[in-house]
Amino acid sequence: MAEGEDLQTFTSIMDALVRISTSMKNMERELVCPVCKEMYKQPLALPCTHNVCHVCASEVLLQHGHLYCDPTSEPTSPAATPSTRSPRLGRRAVPKPDRLDRLLKSGFGTYPGRKRGAVHPQTVSFPCPACQRDVDLGERGLGSLFRNLTLERVVERYRQTINISAAIMCQFCKPPQLEATKGCTECKSSFCNECFKLYHPWGTQKAQHEPTPPTLTFRPKGLMCPEHKEEVTHYCKTCQRLVCQLCRVRRTHTSHKITPVLSAYQALREKLTKSLAYILSSQDTVQTQIAELEETVKHTEVNGSQAKEEVSQLIQGLCAMLEEKRATLLQAIEECQQERLASLHGQIREHQAMLENSGMVGYAQEVLKETDHPCFVQAAKQLHNRILRATDSLQSFRPAANASFSHFQLDVSRELKLLTDLAFIRAPEAPVIDTQRTYTYDQIFLCWRLPQHSPPAWHYTVEFRKTDAKAKGLKLWQRREEVRGTCALVEYLDTDSVYVLRVKGYNKAGFGDYSEDIYLHTPPAPVLNFFLDNRWGFNRDRLAISKDQRAVRSVPGIPMLFAAERLMTSCHLSIDLVIGDVAITQGKSYWACCVDPSSYLVKVGVGLESKLQEWFQVPQDVVSPRYDPDSGHDSGAEDTTVEAPPPYAFLTIGMGKILLSHGSALTSRDPNGCTVPLPPRIGICLDYEQGKVSFYDAVSFRELWECGVDCSGPVCPAFCFIGGGALHLQELVANKQERKVTIGNFAKLD
Repeated sequence: MAEGEDLQTFTSIMDALVRISTSMKNMERELVCPVCKEMYKQPLALPCTHNVCHVCASEVLLQHGHLYCDPTSEPTSPAATPSTRSPRLGRRAVPKPDRLDRLLKSGFGTYPGRKRGAVHPQTVSFPCPACQRDVDLGERGLGSLFRNLTLERVVERYRQTINISAAIMCQFCKPPQLEATKGCTECKSSFCNECFKLYHPWGTQKAQHEPTPPTLTFRPKGLMCPEHKEEVTHYCKTCQRLVCQLCRVRRTHTSHKITPVLSAYQALREKLTKSLAYILSSQDTVQTQIAELEETVKHTEVNGSQAKEEVSQLIQGLCAMLEEKRATLLQAIEECQQERLASLHGQIREHQAMLENSGMVGYAQEVLKETDHPCFVQAAKQLHNRILRATDSLQSFRPAANASFSHFQLDVSRELKLLTDLAFIRAPEAPVIDTQRTYTYDQIFLCWRLPQHSPPAWHYTVEFRKTDAKAKGLKLWQRREEVRGTCALVEYLDTDSVYVLRVKGYNKAGFGDYSEDIYLHTPPAPVLNFFLDNRWGFNRDRLAISKDQRAVRSVPGIPMLFAAERLMTSCHLSIDLVIGDVAITQGKSYWACCVDPSSYLVKVGVGLESKLQEWFQVPQDVVSPRYDPDSGHDSGAEDTTVEAPPPYAFLTIGMGKILLSHGSALTSRDPNGCTVPLPPRIGICLDYEQGKVSFYDAVSFRELWECGVDCSGPVCPAFCFIGGGALHLQELVANKQERKVTIGNFAKLD
C-alpha cells in the first residue's frame, strides 16, 4: 500500500515537472530577440510595443546608414571590454576618435541613431523586425527609448528556473579567471573577492559602492527618463509614455492627460489581471478553438490540393483541346499543300514536254516527215490538239496553284485575351441599395443592383433586423436565402419602428460582401387601403378619377377661366372635393399620397362624413386660396379659444410648397417662415380615439404638422382641389406586380 502511494506521489511530481518544463519552454518564445534569435540582453521597448536587444538595434541602424554612439558605455563596464562584448560587436569596426570628434563638431551624432551626412535634426526610422513596419524614433533615435527592465528580470528568472545560467567569471582576473562572487552596479562589472578589494580600495569613493550578486546584466535601480536621466514619476495618457518631472512641464505635454505612475500601475495591473484571469478561465474554449483551427488547417490542405487538382485537370483539358485543334488545322494545311504541289508538278511536266529535246517535240518532228497523206492526217490530228494546249499554256502562262498560305493564318487575339483574362472566379461585389425604388409602406420594398464590373450573382441573401435603442443587446438577423432577382418584399413588420437591412450575393466562388446597411422607418400606424369614391358628390366636369380609383386630376377648363377673369368683381371659385370610399370609426390608420408639384392648390386631410355630405350638398366657395372653412389651419381668423375640435383637418399644398401654421415646430423653413418644400409623398395618420391627425413626410417619416379633429362620428379621407392639380394614392407594396419574392417566416441566424 505504501509503495502504491509513493508511486502515485512520484507520478504527480513528474507530471508537475513536465507541465513546468512545457510552460517554460513555451515562455521562451516570448523571451527571444527577433533579430539575434537569442534571449534578450538589455532590451529596448519600441513605440510599436515590440522589444529588441540594445546591441541588435544598434546593428540594425548601422546597416541602414545610421551611426550609433553609446553615451553610457564606460571603459570599466562589461560592454566596453573585449572579453564580454558581443561577438557581433567584436567584429564591428570601431570609429576612430578623430572621426568621432569631426562628426560631433559638425552637428552629427549628438543623438544615437542620427543619419550619416545629416546636419539638421531629423527623425530616425527603425525597421521593426517583428511587425515589419518602420517605427519613428524621433530625433534622438535609440536615445529616446526606455529600457525594458521588467523583461530583463523575467529573462533572468527564466534562466535561473531552467538552470541554464553558466558560472559568471570575474571580468578583471588574469587567466585563469576565477568565478565572480560579487557585482557592482556602479561599475557595471562582476568581481571575485580579491579583484573587488583591488578596484574598491579603502578610503576612496569607490569603497562606498554596495556589492550585489554577480550578474552579466546590470540594471539601474529604477526606470530612468532616457532624455533627462531622471526617475519617471508620471504617465502621459495622451502620448502613452512614461515621463519624468522635467518632461511633465515641457511644452510637448501641455494640455495632455498626465496621471501619477502609481495610478497607471494600478489601472494597468487590474486590466492585465482581469484579462489573464479571463484567459485562464477559458482554457476549454481555447482548446476547442485550437481543435477547430487544426481541423480548419486539415480542410485547407485537403481543399487546396483538390483545387489544384481541379485546375490541373481543366488546364490539361484545354491543352488536349488545343492539341486536337492543332492537329486538325495542320491536317488541313497539309492536304491543301499536297493538292497544290500535285498541280504544280503536272504543270511542270507539261512545260518540260515543250522543250526542244523533249518527247513531244521529237515525235512532232517525226510525224512531219510522213508523206502518206491519210496516215499523216490521222496522226497529226491527235498531235495537233496537244500542241494547241501547249501553245495556249505557253501564251497564257499562270502557275496552277498559289504559293501563298495567307488564308491559313490564325487570329488568336481573342483567344489570347481570354487566356490572359483566365482567372479564378470572384464572388459578387457588395450590392448597392437602390434608394430611389426602395421604400416602406404596408411592407418594405427593397431593391438593389450589383456594381458595373461585378461578377454575376446566382442568387442573394437578404437580412434584416429591428433596431431598439432600449434593448441591451442587438436582435438577431433574420434572413431569407436564395432570393432570385434584385428586389424583394419584407413582411410582418412592427409599426413605428426602424429596421436595418442588408444584402449579399452568391455564386460559385461563394458569398460576397454585404451591402451597406440601410435604415427604414415603418409607418406610425397600420396602413389603410381604400379607393377614391366615384359614385357621388364630386364634380365630374372638373375632376377626373382614374379607372383603378387611385388617382384624381382637377381639370378646371373654361368655367375656371371665365371665373378667373371676373375674380376682381368678387366672383367666387368653387372647391372641388373627393373623398375615400371608407369611413374610420376606431383605432389608428395611416395612408399616403403623392401630389403633383405643379398643382395650384390641393388640400389633403380628413373630415366628418356628415359634414362632407353637407359640403357636397352645398358646395363651398372661396374668394381666396387662403380660405379653408372649419379647419382652423390656414385662415387664422377663427377663434382659438373654442374648445370644440373642427370637423375638418386639411394640409394645404400649392406650387411645390406646403403651407404650415406658425405654431408648428419646424427647424427648416423658407424665409417667410410658413412653408416647406413638398416631399415626394405625404403621409396622413388618424388617431380616432385621441381625435388627432398628423401629417408626415412619408419618405423620412418626419412629422410636418399635427392638429385635432372632431371624431364624434365616422371620419373619411378627403382631398380638395382649387384650380388645376393631381394626386394619386400610394399603392400597397403587396399589390406591386414587379415584386420577385416575399420574405417571411425567417430563420434566425446563428
